[in-house]
Amino acid sequence: MISKTLAIKYTEYATVDEMQPADRKLVEAAIEARQSSYSPYSHFSVGAAVRLEDGTIVKGANQENAAYPSGLCAERTAMFAAGAAYPHLAMDALALVGGAWGETPDAPATPCGGCRQVMAEYQTKSGRPMKVFLVGKSRILAFDKVDDLLPFIFDTLKA
Repeated sequence: MISKTLAIKYTEYATVDEMQPADRKLVEAAIEARQSSYSPYSHFSVGAAVRLEDGTIVKGANQENAAYPSGLCAERTAMFAAGAAYPHLAMDALALVGGAWGETPDAPATPCGGCRQVMAEYQTKSGRPMKVFLVGKSRILAFDKVDDLLPFIFDTLKA
């Protein structure tokens, strides 16, 4: 038997002012996208923004439905819109912000497992890492690749 340890690397920012201009713009787009959230049941509004390799930003917000689970998370809304509108452009980065009752908590919201797997699929499709930014009121976590949020990615393309 061999015991191993998995280490996850990330960068923590106190404010968007510490970030590179392109990353700051992406985070601001996610914050703006959150205004389009339709979350009358959970009251947990989420905004996401995806930056494509050419700099294009595609926004998405969570969309709930009375016939649960017919809604969709903000991350998947943004990624599916980007994948449909720009199928030949790689997704370079994704930013996510969310919280209950329109408030942004100090600690950032994190993507669900389904969204992490969709991020992983698009990262695999592009053949390059996709950065992920998780935005809270008092800190922003930046991950260099989806693998840091979803180790041991399910990937039939490599199997």
